[in-house]
Amino acid sequence: MTTRTVPEEIDGVRTPLRGREAELAFLEARLDALDRGEGGIVRVEGPAGIGRSRILAEAAAAARRRGTRVFEGAADPDEQFVPLGSLLDGVLAGKGPLSGAVRLRDLATTPGRRFWLLQELRDGLRETVRDGPLLVVLDDLQWCDDLTLLTFHTLAAGLSSHAILWLVAVRGGSVPSGVRTTLDRIRQAGAHELVLGALGERATAQIAEDVLGATPDPDVLRVAHRAEGVPQLLVELLGSLREDEAVTIEQGRATLPGGPPAPRVLPSVLRRLDQLSDEARELVRTAAAVGGPVTVAHLAELLGRSPAALITAVQESLDAELLAERGDRLAFRHDLIREAVEQSGPSAGRGAPSDAAEAGTRTQDAAEADRLRTAAAELAADAPGPAAEHSLKALELTAVDGPERPHIIAETIPLLWQTGRAAQARELGAAALATGGLGPEGEARIRLALARAAVSFDFSEAARQARAGAALPGIPVDLKGRLLAMLAVGLSMAGEHAAAEKVAAEAWEAAAAAGDRSAEATLTTVRSAVSFHRMDLTEAFRQAERAAALADALGVSTSLWVPEALWHALLSNTTGRSAEALAAAEDGIRITREQGRTAATRMWLMTRSRILLEAGRLAEARADAEAASATTDDPGPGNLADVTLRYVMLRVALHTDDRGTAHVYAAEARRMRGDGAPVVRHFGSWMLALMADFEGRPDRAMAELDEVMTSPAADRPAYAGLVDPADAPGLVRMALRAGALERAAQAVALAERRAELNPDLTFLAATAAHARGLLDNDLAPLQHAVRLYEDCPRALARASALEDAGRKLATTRRPEALPYFDTALALYARAGATRDVARVHRRLRAAGVRRRPATAGLSGAWPELTAAEIRVVRLVARGLANREVAEQLALSPHTVASHLRRAFTKLDVTSRGELIRLVRQRDNGE
Repeated sequence: MTTRTVPEEIDGVRTPLRGREAELAFLEARLDALDRGEGGIVRVEGPAGIGRSRILAEAAAAARRRGTRVFEGAADPDEQFVPLGSLLDGVLAGKGPLSGAVRLRDLATTPGRRFWLLQELRDGLRETVRDGPLLVVLDDLQWCDDLTLLTFHTLAAGLSSHAILWLVAVRGGSVPSGVRTTLDRIRQAGAHELVLGALGERATAQIAEDVLGATPDPDVLRVAHRAEGVPQLLVELLGSLREDEAVTIEQGRATLPGGPPAPRVLPSVLRRLDQLSDEARELVRTAAAVGGPVTVAHLAELLGRSPAALITAVQESLDAELLAERGDRLAFRHDLIREAVEQSGPSAGRGAPSDAAEAGTRTQDAAEADRLRTAAAELAADAPGPAAEHSLKALELTAVDGPERPHIIAETIPLLWQTGRAAQARELGAAALATGGLGPEGEARIRLALARAAVSFDFSEAARQARAGAALPGIPVDLKGRLLAMLAVGLSMAGEHAAAEKVAAEAWEAAAAAGDRSAEATLTTVRSAVSFHRMDLTEAFRQAERAAALADALGVSTSLWVPEALWHALLSNTTGRSAEALAAAEDGIRITREQGRTAATRMWLMTRSRILLEAGRLAEARADAEAASATTDDPGPGNLADVTLRYVMLRVALHTDDRGTAHVYAAEARRMRGDGAPVVRHFGSWMLALMADFEGRPDRAMAELDEVMTSPAADRPAYAGLVDPADAPGLVRMALRAGALERAAQAVALAERRAELNPDLTFLAATAAHARGLLDNDLAPLQHAVRLYEDCPRALARASALEDAGRKLATTRRPEALPYFDTALALYARAGATRDVARVHRRLRAAGVRRRPATAGLSGAWPELTAAEIRVVRLVARGLANREVAEQLALSPHTVASHLRRAFTKLDVTSRGELIRLVRQRDNGE
């Protein structure tokens, strides 16, 4: 655990805590509540030296006096890239550590095991509070690594119903974005806030008396007031006066016979200076020499550097709370700090730097930039967030005209994109291209990075950047191969299949010549997509599995398209292998969350939303789509989001008769119709056709599909207007209602051709039989489709076939129709498809049968629970903590906990483990 000097100590003796009576009373009240079994979070905030650590220490001591168990940890700026370091130190060090300490430390240092570490930490804390309440103290949250922040708020949310009080301290003002997100989340969860301000005059006088051992006279108080109520500065200032014998004690009064003292070197300021890089330390000392507020431009002039080259040093000085921003200038937080810095050593501001000094600085910068790039490369696979920060710092240390600068920009862009900073990544690349002077290779590397960043957002832009980069003269063969591979990916994802195949052939030659396995993985995915377009799904699967294996072996940070495994999951889902697809998606979400790969996590969430939709788990599909919508900094809609989450949201709205939401996403579909990517236009057309059919306008539905069903054969979607094979019966139904028999026959012919080409895929045979039965109004293929669907996990497709078979039987053999309708009704109810449920009820009534409607909001599989409770139960069964469930469903943690408690009672379970087992049993029909 990090140790620190407590500022209110004099000669090793801790002085009384002054001026914090209200804060201590508040903390005592929270400890009283903890004794009653009420946990929670308290956030202590304030600037450096204000006494945050002292408040935490007093609270911990008060808790121990009550017999409460206490875990204490503290982050450190020198250890912020050690995952979970501060939190693990807190729960595993000291007296009475958390049980299983050795195993927890092993898990923390084993790659890929952090998910299990979180589970065991949660279980260990839950076990600890069985013996009594617990106080967990975490100091200096601003220095915590991303994994610690995630673990902290996940544990705090997941254990919110337990007697655990989380007491965390963070500096005021600017903090890293990850810390700010965590603070926002705990505030939304109801965290109490304790903001420490400056001490008043009475407390200042009391501390002066404590330090000096006598009542201060007015002159001493005037000196004391220079600390502006900051306890650390006050104690150090007065302590230095006492040590230098500048204070005289006579008749119980402290005086300054020599008058106002000279400026002093203060220990806390020296410590902060020592923690700075050489560049930042020189900047701070130069600012001290200037005296008053100073612009960055002026400091750059004094130091002989460009303003851009000082960005990192300025941020360091702000993070160390030595300097603060005052409009467009930098100023010291306190005059005492400025004086202490000025007394601590020489500054560059006392004279112009020599040519030798400038050359030395440039050499040092280059060496540090190389070190940071190496560190970023090592961290990229498991910790892309810290890797991105290292890469940005390396960029700031590199001269604008430095030959390595384009390479560093190209390395930084994917790291920013992967960690959810796509807008910043694009801005960095666009600025570099606009500046020019990059050289062909430098420009090509930046365009490759921009193509990677665009691949999930704008398919056409990804292709444009890759094409422009590949056209540059004289670039290395391996770089050209990667650009062509990305161009093929962009074209393939955009739906330009013929062009993608042609480019891929050229890219294979370049990749083979360079021996580039990363480009090979990407091109294998393109080859799979081409096979899929040709309806050769066996070959598509073979190539997709090979691409995923190659990318996995290479490591995600080297992959051109992150991650190739996404395509394999989507392919599995499209062909009816929903369980396999869902398992892959859940692994992808878990792994990318552990690694901090925000972009990849979002892509997996969007993928899982599609899988859950087709599996008939509508509430969960919507929850994933909403969660993915809320985790991006992209300024626009995003092509991958168009073809996943927006499509899912519309389909869920139609099945649940949510007209308002349906109209919102129909408007999105109209926008999609104007996109540059054919596949996005295709999805938009199908969504608008579904909406028109929902509104009872079959002619309009057919008109919406005109473009996509008459486009050139080379790029026409393989399913002729469909998004999924199970849509074939729906398209036939639409076409028949509109009297478009030719369109209906076209859809059936394609469905049957697809099934013939892939005889091992039962799901495809089921969709073909279903479509044929509708076209011919023939019971036999409809019943055949029902039998084939029995072994498929596509609940909605199966229910639709059952309903159609029942409808056909009801015309002549009414009693035989009832089992079909009843099974369809149960499947729709289990899915939460209220509109479909109502339609089947109407069919039953027309057949002379009345079934009791399910209670509003209840599911056939979960008759005990409301729809809201089912959504919570489903997410908890995936292993999500209450906080994560709350984030996905846009609820408060309290609401989630309430739903979960009611579900536990109704289902007669007492633990999450029992709940998970019950969910599996019911999902398997047990």
